[in-house]
Amino acid sequence: MSEITFPWWAWTGFAVFILAMLAIDLGLFNRKAHAPTYKETVGWSIAWISLALIFNVLIYFYGLEYFAADADGAAKAWDIALKFLTGYLIELSLSVDNLFVFLLIFSYFKVPKIYQHRVLFWGVMGALIMRIVMIFIGAELIERFHWIIYIFGAFLVYTGIKMFKEEETQIEPDKNPVVRFVQRFIPITHHYDGDKFFTMQDGKRVGTLLFLVLIVVEVTDLVFAVDSIPAIFGITTDRFIVYTSNVFAILGLRTFFFLLMSVIEKFHYLRAGLAFVLTFIGIKMLLPMLGDGAAYLLNQAGNPQLAETVKHYDHIPTNVSLIVVASALALSVILSLVFPQERKEKIGEYETDIEDDYDYSDYNSKDETNQK
Repeated sequence: MSEITFPWWAWTGFAVFILAMLAIDLGLFNRKAHAPTYKETVGWSIAWISLALIFNVLIYFYGLEYFAADADGAAKAWDIALKFLTGYLIELSLSVDNLFVFLLIFSYFKVPKIYQHRVLFWGVMGALIMRIVMIFIGAELIERFHWIIYIFGAFLVYTGIKMFKEEETQIEPDKNPVVRFVQRFIPITHHYDGDKFFTMQDGKRVGTLLFLVLIVVEVTDLVFAVDSIPAIFGITTDRFIVYTSNVFAILGLRTFFFLLMSVIEKFHYLRAGLAFVLTFIGIKMLLPMLGDGAAYLLNQAGNPQLAETVKHYDHIPTNVSLIVVASALALSVILSLVFPQERKEKIGEYETDIEDDYDYSDYNSKDETNQK
């Protein structure tokens, strides 16, 4: 099993790089609120994927140097690189499932397209902080109590099976306890004031509807992180690999949203593909425990040779995991295109231009009813 230690300068360099890219994104290309063009989204999507792949190559060469003294150093370096690529693919595919939910959120709140990028940008910033906290807590727990990884595996199997059964995602922010908690302490207006998250009303500083949308996006990402982070722990528990693959997947999420939002509803089998991926990774995490149990029973039955064989196959190699994950996702997309599904309602009506002072009276009346 390949293990590698990434030095402090790797963490620092990666953090500086990400902050620089975000500064360029917000300060240079998106200084003014605007609806990204197709050319713009394609360019940024290619850029983020290319950066992730280049980073993957750098990990491989660092692995070669790290394992230079080992006879099988090249194989170990290749395994580390494959772990990053598999983790990135898993996190990216699970992030694509977020896109449909974000589409529903923006449609529910009728967010003008011109302000969606700003919400997603700051949503990503919050997600990066939440992810690193959850990753370090999860990695520390696994390091101290290794059996927790089996709980993660069982949770992923349960989540995957549950995802197979679920058809539609319901968006009901007025019933979300976090949203109601925020509204208890921060007054929220029920209209947009340009791209501002806060505005002045009757001499008081209050949150705008755009701020409420940001809170819903953050809560949604936190819910998705509960699934995605245990999934990548099924590939590796290396904090650096887990975090960097997460970051690249999240950073590409904003541009993928604008690139795919017009066609995302066509990939109706993608959810089944993601459900299979979660179930597969969960089983992969449970295999060592199942192998130990089977080997114990075989030894008790007087068949030590078969027990040793079972122990030999109690794990799934990284390259096999990568092939299975990529094949499942590719098959779900192909089946979606070959067997299109007719939708009764067209999602995406929020793309119509909406005035900044749009009065969100429907949500207001719902909120007042709930408070009564």
